[in-house]
Amino acid sequence: MTTTSTDLTVALWQLAHGRTGDKGNRSNISVIAWDPALYPLLVEQVTPASVARRFAHRHPTRIQRFELPQLHALNFVLDDALDGGVNDSLNLDSHGKALSFWLMDLPILVPVALQSLLKRPAG
Repeated sequence: MTTTSTDLTVALWQLAHGRTGDKGNRSNISVIAWDPALYPLLVEQVTPASVARRFAHRHPTRIQRFELPQLHALNFVLDDALDGGVNDSLNLDSHGKALSFWLMDLPILVPVALQSLLKRPAG
């Protein structure tokens, strides 16, 4: 993506919402665009590499991304990211439900033409 001086860096939550699930030691994080026009930015910038950097502290052994263009969504599967899963982990969030919130703070570069579609903080 070529950047310009009018591009804006915002948190991912302004473009999308997320939902997390788990199965054993595997976390599943969905990222769903608020508007279909924002989906290409998700595909371009919310990559397995950017998710791996974001979750480096969780030490996932593999990250897979599945594109769901008709839903304007991405689904990430992070293997071995839950310290053994709900039955083995001593984490307060052993299901990893808060992991989508951590991902929602990922910085995303938004061109001026799409900035009107962003969600703004309430209040």
